[in-house]
Amino acid sequence: MSAESKLQALKVLLPKAPKAMATYSSWVRSGNLLFIAGQGPMVDGLPKFKGKVGATVTLAQGQESARLACLNALAVVKEALGSLDKVKRVVKANVYVACTNDFTDQPKVANGATELLRDLWGEAGLPARAAVGVNVLPMDIPVELELVVET
Repeated sequence: MSAESKLQALKVLLPKAPKAMATYSSWVRSGNLLFIAGQGPMVDGLPKFKGKVGATVTLAQGQESARLACLNALAVVKEALGSLDKVKRVVKANVYVACTNDFTDQPKVANGATELLRDLWGEAGLPARAAVGVNVLPMDIPVELELVVET
């Protein structure tokens, strides 16, 4: 089953691809790799969650934030390629988690994104990944996600 069909089967709608919020490109293609700029948990242009995981944002909300960021990244992929079915493999995901100093479950937060990728592409959807705790992210969002996909 194709990634587009799996999205429908999961009853998941991709949002409209977010536009760059500053001086950068939302995506860059180099050879057969597509690099997606950092995406956050935005809904209709506004953050669904704000704050730090481990303080005002729960682990579950952090995971939902990662999933939303991933959906926004996938919307950019679809805008760039025309279809998610053109993705052969998800190569790399960097997940930045704004969190308290004592929060150590960044990998669990990142699972909110990579579980969706696995659901869409199976093993080819499981990227090499970094899950990094940071002090603060733009607009006080709790999660930012970058993707690299192979076409």
